[in-house]
Amino acid sequence: MSFPWLTVLMVVPLVGAVLVALLPRRRPELAKWTALGVSLVSLGVSLGVLSQYDLDGGGGYQLTEQHEWIEPLGVHYALGVDGIGLTLILMTTILVPIVIVAGWNDADDARWSVRTFFALMLALEGLVIGVFAATDVFLFYVLFEAALVPAYFLIGGYGGARRSYAALKFLMFSLAGGLLMLASVIGLWVLSNDQGDPSFLLADMQNLSIGTVEGRWLFMGFFIAFAVKAPMVPLHTWLPDAASAATPGTSVLLVSVLDKLGTFGMIRFCLGLFPEASDWASPVVITLAVISILYGALLAIGQDHMMRLIAFTSVSHFGFIVLGIFALTTQSASGSTFYMFNHGLSTAALFLIAGFLIQRRGSARISDFGGVQKIAPITAGLFLIAGLASLSLPGLSTFVGEFLVLAGTFTRSTTAAVFATLGIVLAALYILLMYQRTMTGPLREDNRGVTDMVPREIVAIAPVVVLLIGFGLFPQPILDVVNPAVAETLDHVQIGDPEPQTPSFPTAEGSSK
Repeated sequence: MSFPWLTVLMVVPLVGAVLVALLPRRRPELAKWTALGVSLVSLGVSLGVLSQYDLDGGGGYQLTEQHEWIEPLGVHYALGVDGIGLTLILMTTILVPIVIVAGWNDADDARWSVRTFFALMLALEGLVIGVFAATDVFLFYVLFEAALVPAYFLIGGYGGARRSYAALKFLMFSLAGGLLMLASVIGLWVLSNDQGDPSFLLADMQNLSIGTVEGRWLFMGFFIAFAVKAPMVPLHTWLPDAASAATPGTSVLLVSVLDKLGTFGMIRFCLGLFPEASDWASPVVITLAVISILYGALLAIGQDHMMRLIAFTSVSHFGFIVLGIFALTTQSASGSTFYMFNHGLSTAALFLIAGFLIQRRGSARISDFGGVQKIAPITAGLFLIAGLASLSLPGLSTFVGEFLVLAGTFTRSTTAAVFATLGIVLAALYILLMYQRTMTGPLREDNRGVTDMVPREIVAIAPVVVLLIGFGLFPQPILDVVNPAVAETLDHVQIGDPEPQTPSFPTAEGSSK
């Protein structure tokens, strides 16, 4: 029996969460260091998973585990990763220790204990890893819904004055989407039971004979649940409230990690289980994705609250990711997966640095800042790099993903690609305007107490900057992991890439060739 890498990877943070929760309340520093140690162990195990992953093994699942769980229902404890899931697991294990270091003191003055704060972070990490690795539909659903619990308490127990409202709104939106997905999960089981021995294994469900009408209804249940998480317009309204009310670290886990469950689910389950319905729905989904790109960017431009601005930029970014998925080309889908990884990094840097600024200034209003670069040059420099990554500056890794999405979309829908490209222009506006209003110009008297980042904060942000620059200059290692899985997924959808269009030119005789 091979070593259960994925089970260990999922269990380490979950056991760590229990351990941290049981530590003495009067020793918060011990809870912090224990949580950081567990997160680093998780990162080490994820690198071990990467070392065991065979890049030449094709796009199928590797490091698989399968055990009977609820035999009468055909439910299995089944795990496995392809290149897409592995990339997102690596992103998660990279970000959690960064968030812990950056938010070292975020829970010190909260009404709930410090140990609970960090235990919830580790629990969220373990559950999300399980979602990315699940190859049984029922197991996926259970972990998908379970991840709401630590996220809800992180928002509602810590953060700003409106945290209770934001947490409840997040939970209600997510549960509503989850109920629709549950209906589709039950529908799939009924079909599986009617066609033989029932099984929730993803491989078995992909071989079911599903009618056109049934497939489209079942697709909608999954898609709406994922669109809430993604978040797509018009199901996005919970995100700005949650991001502005939560601590910066919680906002990172929500937007950079938890929301990726939506776009990951679209690839794994919408395309994997319902290829015909995905093709059928693609024109509408592409339209909604373009609306999300432009709407999120326009609302970001008009924001004065720094955290809400960053949240609306993510609505726009997720529009690009969904656009690449449902353009149904290998280039756009590879770009979407790479975009998910890079968006997690760039948005994490923006949220964390914005949190440092808000903590020092005592205000999240952009109009209350001005001239900060004169007294906090390191903060200003790192904030600029994070902002340039968010607007996909060439040379940074976000540019690669966005370029691939747009290039792949152009071959499928020129109109959608042209309108989506306007989002790049708007991104330059909302990022550069925010930077100009906060960092440049004369120093306001109210900002003289703002100090530069301390070494702990620099250590937290530095790995993100290194990865953004490194994969911007050399993105091939990530693409080598992602591309085989993307190709296999789109082969299942059975929609080939469009043939390149070659223009015809008139000959001397007036004919064309």
